[in-house]
Amino acid sequence: MSTLITTPNIDDADGFYADLLALHEGRDKAESDAINARLILVLANHIGDREVLSQAMEAAQAAGHHD
Repeated sequence: MSTLITTPNIDDADGFYADLLALHEGRDKAESDAINARLILVLANHIGDREVLSQAMEAAQAAGHHD
């Protein structure tokens, strides 16, 4: 079983963030949502480990709760 990495782990995180923002530049919400959905599926396929993907979904859901 693999474990989701939740500590910073992206080379050039600022550059990645800038690229991600540029990907959405000039697009409406529906287009940006579609790109995000495709990006999630591409990255999920790359990860491939169902347990890690479940952990990621749980982490994303927990991050959205502001109790």
